[in-house]
Amino acid sequence: MATKTYNVKGMHCASCATMIELDLEDEGITAKCNYAQQVLEVSFDNTKIEEEKIKKVVEQSGYTLA
Repeated sequence: MATKTYNVKGMHCASCATMIELDLEDEGITAKCNYAQQVLEVSFDNTKIEEEKIKKVVEQSGYTLA
């Protein structure tokens, strides 16, 4: 298991953070997103999921990883 932390740009409220978490969890990625700190922490099986997948899911949701 790998754990990564990212800064997220584009979140406007706590619902944005929840949406990111749910979208990532649909892909099998455990996510904890904090709107106030604009931070996303993810845990995933790096033998099955590439880090690029995380970026793609977040960007499809309308946000940017920094």
